[in-house]
Amino acid sequence: MADTGSEARQGGPRHRWAEVGVALATALFGVIVILGSLQVGMGWGAEGPKAGFFPFYLGVMIIGASAANLARAVVEVDRDRIFADWGQLGQVVSVVIPAAVYVLVIPWIGIYVASALMIAAFMKWFGRYGWGLTASVAFVVPAVAYLLFEKWFLIPLPKGPIEDLLL
Repeated sequence: MADTGSEARQGGPRHRWAEVGVALATALFGVIVILGSLQVGMGWGAEGPKAGFFPFYLGVMIIGASAANLARAVVEVDRDRIFADWGQLGQVVSVVIPAAVYVLVIPWIGIYVASALMIAAFMKWFGRYGWGLTASVAFVVPAVAYLLFEKWFLIPLPKGPIEDLLL
């Protein structure tokens, strides 16, 4: 990205606005943390600090850090520098959307089936691996995770209706 001429041709969001957006998003997260801590109580009780004591001050620190990042973004970041070109952002979105779908389907089909489908999709889509290797890895990785978490550590993970029938 050293060539400013190619940056201007490719286009994309400016680095400054990406920094400002992240600073505002983290500040909003800090506000949500503070509001949640106020709901559960952030003072000091007879038994010691209430449940919201630590999260309240953590939220204050998050907002403070966000304000510092926002100020730095406005003052120091080059106005014309490109954060990423549209092609790079497209690659990021092509990973984020399937990952979000993976998280959303876990309650319905369970983590093991969802993981097998996600691994298979990524191996075929991005890795362009053959069906044999893809199917093997997509089966073995969730099976090992099942043995590790469910059998060895005795930690139950979300299982959907398909997995309830199998296990």
